[in-house]
Amino acid sequence: MATFPHPVLNLDGKQAGTVDLLPEVFKLEEINTHLIWEAVRHFLAKRRAGTAKTKDKSEVSGSGKKLWKQKGTGRARVGSVRSPLWRHGGIVHGPNPRSYDYAFPKKARRSALRNALSSKLASGQLMVVDNWDIDTHKTKAFAGTLSKLGVNGSALLVGAEGSRNMELAAGNNPKVMAIASLGVNVYDLLKHDQVVFSKDAILALQEVVKP
Repeated sequence: MATFPHPVLNLDGKQAGTVDLLPEVFKLEEINTHLIWEAVRHFLAKRRAGTAKTKDKSEVSGSGKKLWKQKGTGRARVGSVRSPLWRHGGIVHGPNPRSYDYAFPKKARRSALRNALSSKLASGQLMVVDNWDIDTHKTKAFAGTLSKLGVNGSALLVGAEGSRNMELAAGNNPKVMAIASLGVNVYDLLKHDQVVFSKDAILALQEVVKP
């Protein structure tokens, strides 16, 4: 497959070479926005806890005694104080714990990821650094490094497995999220203003999602 060069920066924000990327992954001619939406919808559905629960007639507290005889009182018949018609009674057709996950083909997920990566690159929100080898885990020092790279706003940093210091430094910054090379998903890509890959991370991801 033909490739195209993309600049690689060092942590001082200066170009330190290039990396060969596949246009089939990062330069799609048409962006399938519906597929991206479907991938985000699946991600959020899968993440739902699904723990909502109400008590039905058999689960609420209360006596099972019949409150009055069936006939002769002039009042409506009633069998239990736990009836859904009564205050503090059971809930009819209430929610129960369930999984909101549904089938979403692997090929579709990878295609959506290619579309999201192409969208980020086209908008100038994707950059590559040589590595994440920083000397300290201090958050303030790492913020200075990101400033040198021109990273403003929220950022997704990919390749966290290559540097424990970077992972620790990013953990205290609410605008920054550090993930492993193959932990990239469409939702996180779209959620952050910029995405910064290490060179090894972007090559590893490219190898997995290429068509």
